[in-house]
Amino acid sequence: MSRTVDYYLAPQSPWTYLGHARFAALARAAGATIRVLPVDLGGKVFPVSGGLPLPKRAPQRQAYRLQELRRYSEFLQIPLHPQPKYFPVAGDDAACLIIATDRYDGTEAAMKLTGAILAAVWAQERNIADRTVLAELLAECGLDAKRLEQSANQEARERYEACTQQAIAAGVFGAPSYVIDGEIFWGQDRLDFVARKLGVTAS
Repeated sequence: MSRTVDYYLAPQSPWTYLGHARFAALARAAGATIRVLPVDLGGKVFPVSGGLPLPKRAPQRQAYRLQELRRYSEFLQIPLHPQPKYFPVAGDDAACLIIATDRYDGTEAAMKLTGAILAAVWAQERNIADRTVLAELLAECGLDAKRLEQSANQEARERYEACTQQAIAAGVFGAPSYVIDGEIFWGQDRLDFVARKLGVTAS
C-alpha cells in the first residue's frame, strides 16, 4: 500500500535545501505520495512552538548552525553558501508560487520548483523575495509564467495559511518536517528514519 508523506517546508530553509533531493529520491523509491506543504515558519509556526528567528538566537547557536551547514554541505557534496547574500529572506511569495504550481501542474512540478527555489537561495545567492527572480525560476523549470500571477491570488494565499495551520495542528515546529501516519520526522538528518518508515534504504 502506498504511503503518503506530508512534506512541511520553508522555501528559504537551508535544511530543507540539504534534504530536498534525497527526500524526493527515497519517496520515489518507496512509491510514496508527497503532499507539498509550504508553511510560514518564522511568522506563525515559531511563535506558537518556541522557535526563534535566526537573529534572535544566542550567538553560540548561530555559530554552531554555520558549522553544521558547512559540515553537511561537505558531507553531502551539495554546494551551499552558509551566509548567502540574500538571507534572511521572506519566503511567502515563493511558498505561494510552489502552491500555485502544485495546484495547476502537480506534485512533480512543485517538487522541481521547490528544489530550484532552495538552490537559488543557498547555491546561487539569488533573492527569492524578488518576483523577477521567481519568474526566472519558473522559466528555468519549464513552467508557465502565469503561475506567478496565480500565486498572488486569494486561493493561493488561503492555501498557504491552511498549510501553516495544518502544520501547527500536526505538531510541526521546524522545517523540513516529514509526517507519515501522524509521526513527525524533523530535519534532513532524520531521513534515514523516514526511509525506514517507508520501507526503503536511504541513499
